[in-house]
Amino acid sequence: MNKPVETPLLGLSAGAQSKWTEERILDIRRWTPKLFSFRTTRHPGFRFVPGQFARLGLPLTADPCGEAVWRAYSMASASYDEHLEFFSIVVPGGEFTTRLASLQTGDCILVEKNNYGFLTTDRFVGGRDLWLLASGTGIAPFLSILRDPQVWQDYENLILVYSVREARDLAYEAELAALPQHELLAGLTEGKARLHYVPVVTRERVPGMLDARITQLLADGRLEAATGLPLGVERSRVMVCGNPQMAADLRKCLMERGLQVGRRGKPGQLAFENYW
Repeated sequence: MNKPVETPLLGLSAGAQSKWTEERILDIRRWTPKLFSFRTTRHPGFRFVPGQFARLGLPLTADPCGEAVWRAYSMASASYDEHLEFFSIVVPGGEFTTRLASLQTGDCILVEKNNYGFLTTDRFVGGRDLWLLASGTGIAPFLSILRDPQVWQDYENLILVYSVREARDLAYEAELAALPQHELLAGLTEGKARLHYVPVVTRERVPGMLDARITQLLADGRLEAATGLPLGVERSRVMVCGNPQMAADLRKCLMERGLQVGRRGKPGQLAFENYW
């Protein structure tokens, strides 16, 4: 998930420069006029847990040590990949995304050395089914999680619910379809229907796809019917990443079912990203 409000401009002091590395754009994929993903080089010392995010910076001048604007982006790449991958939408008039969308292969981007966030599966104990509920670019951390062999061992079912406005916004469908055949996952998924992909398109009717907000699909039972799996306290662990209103509505809806956000020393069944 990527924060839609641009962060303040920051000057890069000598001390601050030790907190980031200068990486290069390796390739850019344009999904739609507004949606794109990009890969960067990865510093050997950068580590993260699937589901976490990094802070990316773009210099405002030709001097990479000058003033820059920063923004939080979830990693879509696997934790073991030699590159980093991110998924973005162009925010109209946005200081950061307007510049980001104009980058070309070989251009510079800054990556803070620290990783951030608690949208990680190690927050959960037990459970048979892992539900990943995403809207828009909120699918990014779940792509990283689904590329982690450990989650395929820990859960019987992985359910990705991906809500967008129009069908053309459904990015990464080919990659999702190919996941069970990935060389690191094939032995874990052979003969098992482990991944349930549920695309949701809210502003147009598409045959075979659900067409309402995720909260409505939960309320009227269509989401569980589409997967054939019940969503409840004992067997379900749920992660949510999307716009703030969607996250707030889902928190209320899921807590009414008895699911709880984990607290220190008391694991729960819900996890939300908090960097908005």
